[in-house]
Amino acid sequence: MHARLLLADDEPLFLNTTAQLLRRKGYDCVCVNSASAAMQALEREPFDAALVDLNMPGNLGLELLRSGREQFPRVPLIVVTGAPSLPSAIESVRLGIADYILKPVALEALLASVGRIVDRHREATPATTSGKTQRPEILGQSDAIQRVIEIVHRVAESDINVLISGENGTGKEVVARAIHDLSRRRRGPFQTIDCAAVPESLFESTLFGHARGAFTGAVAEQPGLLRRCDRGTAFFDELGELPLAMQSKLLRALQFRRFTPVGQHTEVEIDARFISATNRDLEAAIAQAMFRRDLYYRLAVVHVRMPPLRERGDDVLMFAEHFLAEAAAIGGRASSIAEDVLQLFRGYAWPGNIRELSNVIFRASSLCEGTQIGLADLPDELRDLARSGTRSRPMTGNSRREIVVSAERNYLIRILGRHGGNVTQAAREAGLSRQGLYKLMHKHQLRSQEFRDRR
Repeated sequence: MHARLLLADDEPLFLNTTAQLLRRKGYDCVCVNSASAAMQALEREPFDAALVDLNMPGNLGLELLRSGREQFPRVPLIVVTGAPSLPSAIESVRLGIADYILKPVALEALLASVGRIVDRHREATPATTSGKTQRPEILGQSDAIQRVIEIVHRVAESDINVLISGENGTGKEVVARAIHDLSRRRRGPFQTIDCAAVPESLFESTLFGHARGAFTGAVAEQPGLLRRCDRGTAFFDELGELPLAMQSKLLRALQFRRFTPVGQHTEVEIDARFISATNRDLEAAIAQAMFRRDLYYRLAVVHVRMPPLRERGDDVLMFAEHFLAEAAAIGGRASSIAEDVLQLFRGYAWPGNIRELSNVIFRASSLCEGTQIGLADLPDELRDLARSGTRSRPMTGNSRREIVVSAERNYLIRILGRHGGNVTQAAREAGLSRQGLYKLMHKHQLRSQEFRDRR
């Protein structure tokens, strides 16, 4: 099913044009013009994200953000405002908003933000049965994921710090939540601290809190995100984006379990477990003096490496069936997947990993004409692979170079399939000379004959 968005703004022009843009991109949008209407909508139905204007009735003092966070903690909130201020930005980040976007909105930036946040929400949200939330489940039978599950069960009951690394879309936050839910801290908070979403200038006050009057606009004391982790788990997502200047201060907080809020003289003590996740090579960042070695060793006492989907064998089929059932539960048409589609799934490299597979299944289940997902219901890239009879080569590592090579090959397959193997037309679309395209085809062992008469 399409992702469902709530848009709350009292400017009709912005509300209507933004909703039209998002609907053209495949999102279902519900529009309201006040905070009270937004809360009523959140009570009526589930949403994958909410875009909220700060300067509208009922939210002039961030009331909607506070109530939404308290009553609907799993719904990501995206602030969109034409009247930004430092206090509102700090308080919004402290409340755990997913993004803070300024008007006039850059449409490409808005789409990128919404897409990223919705994908993460769907990846991290546990399945529900009869309205009851279930604990996150790490799916898979492959040896690669079974090793991860074994580590999770071993470290869960201790307070040891864990670093989870892997490509985007491999399920790092699901593993972090599983460790928390299996630990003695399961009744405490699980606080996500998105290092990529907090502006560097606000990071210290957002993380450690600040005293009233600590800086211009600090009209009230704020406790900071770390205090909200007390007796629970602090999950540092996108750890590789943590500003270098903040790393030494975080190291001290980790080492002594106490810190001093901005503008205060009294230290605050916390009792928290620290789990981190990153898609960056932190050891390479250390070599480039972009990440502190001592902080790395403090956070990566146990290092869990999440395998990409291409290395997990038939787990791809288990995930496909899992997402199919989830899609059916919220109105998807499909109840089965054709065998030729499953064969294609086995051979595809899945550069977007589990998140990409989820997107493919939800989209196909929503758009298919019958009750079975067939090749015609798949995105263009996968359909072109099927038409060419060429398998997307599985990759053996998770290096940036392999991802680029796979994307390049899949792009060639797509444009050659679209033009039936006509090299001249395919080269024109790609902005290459015929000779340049032939060189790329030779590099990836592709022949134009494979694509003829397959359109």
